[in-house]
Order: sequence, then structure tokens, then C-alpha cells
Amino acid sequence: MTLNILFSAADESWPAYQDLLPQTLDDIGIPTLVRRDFAPQDVDYIVYAPDGPTLDFGAFNRARAVLGLWAGVEKIVTNPTLHLPLARMVDCGLSEGMVEWVTGHVLRHHLGIDKYIRPARRDWTPDYPVLARDRSVAILGLGQLGQACAQALQSLNFNVLGWSRRKRSPDNIAAYHGTDGLDAVLRRAEILVLLLPLTDATRNIIDEQSLGKMPRQAVIMNPGRGALIDDDALIRALDSGQLAHATLDVFRVEPLPDSHPFWHHPQITVTPHIAAQTRPKTACQVIAENIRRDQAGEEMQYLVDRSAGY
Repeated sequence: MTLNILFSAADESWPAYQDLLPQTLDDIGIPTLVRRDFAPQDVDYIVYAPDGPTLDFGAFNRARAVLGLWAGVEKIVTNPTLHLPLARMVDCGLSEGMVEWVTGHVLRHHLGIDKYIRPARRDWTPDYPVLARDRSVAILGLGQLGQACAQALQSLNFNVLGWSRRKRSPDNIAAYHGTDGLDAVLRRAEILVLLLPLTDATRNIIDEQSLGKMPRQAVIMNPGRGALIDDDALIRALDSGQLAHATLDVFRVEPLPDSHPFWHHPQITVTPHIAAQTRPKTACQVIAENIRRDQAGEEMQYLVDRSAGY
């Protein structure tokens, strides 16, 4: 039997997937048609991104699952028409990209590279950084991406702390959870990396109170979700000297408006949502494996707990 897969993502994504996805499934013995224009009643699976055209899932009575192309699900998880299992994207391409971005910017701030390259200066005043083993890096969010980043930083000998809303026990990482655990991690976070999902419980988790608990002149990095941070509180913390710098890859509104103060603040680095990108080749392999599992009567991977929001 040939399966019908509706590809519901941005127009510019389609060329990369229109041949690759059916070929990946065919390679594991699952013949498919992948199109953008199936009638809802003819669809077996929906490959979905929030920038695609599908908003109402109510008519997809035959479909078995929605397979996300993005790691984040906050734009779909509360959709009242969604009656199907939802799987988020977890793949090695996303993890590797995030590890590279996080590791690069942690090292940048740890070594104080900015003072030598921006602005250029003639100042022969050696300022030796502490060793990595004496620098505490805290990661909020210990999912797939958070754990991958924690392991990479730990391999460089940083003192890595992790926090998650629910108790997790990743290998060789000092992990905390709950309100008391968050306070303990913030108080030690010389460099703080945000990799939490966006839910009602994590929105504005980094506010004036939490910023005040961090060591003075700490650095914050956000490649997770823009709304994890209270923007105004962040600027106040930078202006007061409580924070030394913020490196931000995600924002409440994207692209970041030209008038936004983040563009003009000397202690903020803006990167244009480049920390982790879905790579079509590895994403197709994840989607194909989930379809294989479902067709074989096995549980799909990376299913979203809609009550938790991720």
C-alpha cells in the first residue's frame, strides 16, 4: 500500500524534501506519495512546520500522526483542532548545530575574546582567564539538546550544572529540578544557557528576580525560545552591571524589528536564529523511522506530552 504524506511547511522548504523524503521511505520499503495538495481525507501522515499552511487539523480523519520538522512545538501544541499524535523533531543535525553554537559562544565569553576584537585596541595588558574547571556554566533545560551541550562543555572541563522542571538524571551532570534547584543553579551560573521549551511555566522564567540571583557580571545565552526572558528586565540587568553580556539567537518577534533596543545595546550580541537548523537529510531519516514504527505497530519516538506542553 502506498502512503500519502502531506508536506505542510513553508514553500521554500519543499524543494529540499519533495524527492528526498519519498526516497528515504522507499529505501526502507515503505512506498509513499509526498505532496502539498492532498485532500484531508486522503492523508496518512502530516509533515508539519508552523510556517506552513495547515492550521485546522479537524478534517484529517484518516491521518495517523503529525510529524514536526521543528524542535519547538509551542505553536501547535495548544491547537484545539489537533486530535492526532504529535511528534517533535529530534535529530543529530539539530543537536550538532546547537552544540557548536553553544560551545563556540561559551568559549568566546569564557576567554574574553570580545575585548581583543571589538573594538580593536593596542593594549598589552595580559588578562588571563580562569581555567574551564573553575568556570561554572549552567544549562536550563536537560532535554536532548541540553544534555548534548552539557556533555560537550563538560568534555572541555567546564563545571557544568543543569536544571529541568521535572527530575532528570543525565550521566555525569550535576542536575537540579524544582524551584529550590533553580535558585541553586542561578546563584552559581557565571554563564547561563537557556534551552528550555516554551510553556506557560517557563515563559519569562528569566525575570528581574532570577537575574538578581546570578553572580554579578554573569553572561546569559539564549538559543532556546525568545519569551523565556523578560526583555526589559534583561536590559536593566545589563545597564546596572548585574550582567556583563547577553548573546541571543531567538526573540519574541522574528525577524527582530529594526527598532528593537537589542540591536543597539553594546552588551548584546544578536544572531539571526542560526543556533540549530533542521537538516533535510537527517530530518527525513527521523520522519521515516517514525512512520516505519507506526506502520509496524511500535510506539513512535519523540511524542509530545500535550499536558506538559512539550
